Amino acid sequence: MNKTPLSNRMHIGIFGRRNAGKSTLINAITGQEIAIVSEIPGTTTDPVYKAMEIHDIGPVVMIDTGGIDDDGPIGRMRVEKAYKILNKTDVALLVVDRAMGFGDHEEYLLTEMKTRRIPFIIVINKEDIAAPLGDLEDICRNKKYTYVKVSALNKTGIPELRKKIVDLCPDDFERKMILKDILEPSDVVVLVAPLDIEAPKGRLKLPQVQTIRDILDSDCTTIVLKENELEGMLANLKARPKLVIAESQVFAKVNAMLPADILLTSFSALYARYKGDLETLAEGVKSVESLKPGDKVLIAEACTHHPIGDDIGRVVIPNLLNARFEGAGEKLNIDYCAGYDFPQNVKDYKLVIHCGGCMLNRREMIYRINTAKNAGVPITNYGLVIAYASGILDRIVRPFGINAEMKFLDMPV
Repeated sequence: MNKTPLSNRMHIGIFGRRNAGKSTLINAITGQEIAIVSEIPGTTTDPVYKAMEIHDIGPVVMIDTGGIDDDGPIGRMRVEKAYKILNKTDVALLVVDRAMGFGDHEEYLLTEMKTRRIPFIIVINKEDIAAPLGDLEDICRNKKYTYVKVSALNKTGIPELRKKIVDLCPDDFERKMILKDILEPSDVVVLVAPLDIEAPKGRLKLPQVQTIRDILDSDCTTIVLKENELEGMLANLKARPKLVIAESQVFAKVNAMLPADILLTSFSALYARYKGDLETLAEGVKSVESLKPGDKVLIAEACTHHPIGDDIGRVVIPNLLNARFEGAGEKLNIDYCAGYDFPQNVKDYKLVIHCGGCMLNRREMIYRINTAKNAGVPITNYGLVIAYASGILDRIVRPFGINAEMKFLDMPV
């Protein structure tokens, strides 16, 4: 069974009006009865995800969405959820009923896709029904839209649609490597992976697993250990490590025992680069020094786990930031969001602090970074804040050729 995480799959979003045939289409593409099909408008409410393989692309996830023409208070919420899927969509399929053609809903959605530079395919559906195409094909040809005619019900045109998806697949829908570009074959890389209470039972965290795989793919050696084993390993290892990667909660301890000529970085820095934009996030962390009591800060989590103990986003970082104002009688005004509920408007915040984003695909992480940048709000991530507070941000980003020009802030770690 293919175990590729959803965050590493190309995301294909399926959009259209109610009863345009979106659910029937996803069933035809996947060859399975994934989505419930009904003549009742609005059958699909929450987005439906299906992981699969497409030849010449590899692992993808298909996302069936609610109708973009839904109405009423609940219907408008469904439409809002459908539009949020655009934030993570690498290729969009706009399903159009051939008898209904284009309308305001389709035109508005197409404008959004063009604005966000999402490659799209117009899927003219219901070829099995004898109805005139009208000017639908002419519109697609004149506007140079990629389109294909299908009958999702009879599964005709599906091979042609698959081929067009392959043709439109963006080469950069994910960064191809985590750190392979800074390694040479035979390098030794050490991973310091403390088994804290948030580590998943019986396995390593996803960033740790993916980093190990990237190191092995680079023909390098990897050593995985806990922080209390690092000093003994360094004393006994014949070949000095090229790089040490540490979890943020042991930055200070690892930095103190690691010779200056051995490169040190963090999973947070690796994923800032792998999923998003390390330079922007490293620059954003400097705004911590300008925060004042009462300022609004957004802490954003990609997943929806229940906070346990000293949760890094809910406890560690808020305490770290607010410790600067001890005795001031006022603290920061901190809001939280989790999962897919990243706000569209962040202009009232002085800083956005995001998790590493391992559960997001690259497009959605870039969308979140750009949402903050367009609002003129600095954005950074959990680990970079802790590296900054520990006085080692420069060292953490140096392996990637970035000079953070960090001003050390007196913050308790």
